[in-house]
Amino acid sequence: MSVSLSEPSIDPANVLGTYLRDRREKLDASAFGLPTTRRRTPGLRREEVAQRAHVSATWYTWLEQGRGGAPSEVVLDRIAGALMLSEVEREHLFLLAFGRPPELRTRSNDGVTPRLQRVLDALTLSPAIVKTPTWDVVAWNRAAAAVLTDYGALPPEERNILRLMFCEPRVRQAQDDWESVARFVVAAFRADSARAGDSSKVEALVQDLSQRSREFETFWRERDVRTFGEGLKRLRHAVAGPLAFEYSAFAVDGRPDLGMVIYQPATEADERAVQRLLGASPA
Repeated sequence: MSVSLSEPSIDPANVLGTYLRDRREKLDASAFGLPTTRRRTPGLRREEVAQRAHVSATWYTWLEQGRGGAPSEVVLDRIAGALMLSEVEREHLFLLAFGRPPELRTRSNDGVTPRLQRVLDALTLSPAIVKTPTWDVVAWNRAAAAVLTDYGALPPEERNILRLMFCEPRVRQAQDDWESVARFVVAAFRADSARAGDSSKVEALVQDLSQRSREFETFWRERDVRTFGEGLKRLRHAVAGPLAFEYSAFAVDGRPDLGMVIYQPATEADERAVQRLLGASPA
């Protein structure tokens, strides 16, 4: 008795293959300009997905069946594209295949959604920013502009935490212990940059900063890595004087290339100081 290669049932333990099959069957063939008549199963056929992903139809069939061997990251990324997976679906696919998320991909449009900006704006007394893996600040609230840096007054290419820390004297002078903070920033950036996905952008930033700051070059060569996590940040604000904030870093769900950092005033006195600064800041 012959056994069909293309339509055997999938082992429930084959979570990767089951997920691939589920995503494939949820696709609308007509959206790809494919005929919808004479289809025995919903969605796309396996050979159609394989053709879109530039892989063998036989190998893709085996992959769904759990006997195709481990795919490479490049091939799995092509399959994710062929199946029109969203960012969160693509991340889930990589977790099933490799037990870890894919390398981060910074979007060409690094802005945030209006909804996320409203979240930042709702934190009226807590400076908050959103940054990329290369530490470009792409969103901020009024409190961040008043307490940290008026990012809106800077050209986009200068809205970078490392550039400000090493190349902007005003930001340097505002740090309670600049060398300690700068070493921490470089070590945390190194950890983030390893996941950035665009090594050319990281290399260009590191090269530029190394030329502009001997201290950055020294700290970068130390190869220390840290996680941003949470902690206490002290500032010597030019107007408000000494300030302290408890900060926490968060991932932005659905945007693995973005991270949010929120600075909460450490004491009531710090909170009142932020209020005074905002009162003196333009709305």
